[in-house]
Amino acid sequence: MNKNILKNLCLCTALGLSLSACAGAERLAEIGRAPDLTPIENPKTKADYRSVSMPMPMPEHIVKQKNSLWASNRQAFFEDQRADNIGDILTVTLDIKDKAELDNASERSRGANEDAGLNALLGYEADLASVLPEAVNNASLVGAESTSKSTGSGSIDREEKIKMKLAATVMQILPNGNMVIQGRQEVRVNFEKRILELAGVIRPQDINIDNTISYEKIAEARVSYGGKGQITDVQQPRYGQQVYDVLFPF
Repeated sequence: MNKNILKNLCLCTALGLSLSACAGAERLAEIGRAPDLTPIENPKTKADYRSVSMPMPMPEHIVKQKNSLWASNRQAFFEDQRADNIGDILTVTLDIKDKAELDNASERSRGANEDAGLNALLGYEADLASVLPEAVNNASLVGAESTSKSTGSGSIDREEKIKMKLAATVMQILPNGNMVIQGRQEVRVNFEKRILELAGVIRPQDINIDNTISYEKIAEARVSYGGKGQITDVQQPRYGQQVYDVLFPF
């Protein structure tokens, strides 16, 4: 076996064992107890937090008249209880019913046949016998034939359904008044933890009077719904199998 291949194989094995050991230590620590819930903290203090930056129009000039209760940026005369500032909370309603069904088929075939001979070439064709084997026939010096055929088919049948509500916090107000929201919810049932995360950009005027907003009105929406626990561990392939699937093409 090639030394480089053996070296790479040893490195991959060591990497897989180290990943398995790190993950195994965490799982061994959770034996007999439920997974820990993530502590509540300010997302801006995290090292991977990034502020949202998008193209913005010119800021609107607010006109206020003396001795007047009205301003040009007000949408209603009375005080509005909907979220409009950083740190405010609003409710996002998720009612996702996505269904995709695709069926594709393709078929292609091609055939080619080529023949070439040298019956006469100013008398020099007779000299070919001294160069080529005796079995060579001048009338059929070259012959080629090829046939190709390919058939492909594919189908996709996917259906997803999520229906729930999530409280989100206004994290940032963009120069045009749009708001960046982010929310996270964790629910632990027995030894399984379900995690729902949501982030996106909304318009203040899309917030309903009861301080709720539907998910289809969220721009750049990011919705993540997953889990962690004993059931999730059983549904996932082992680390060694995942490493094998990545490294070995056959």
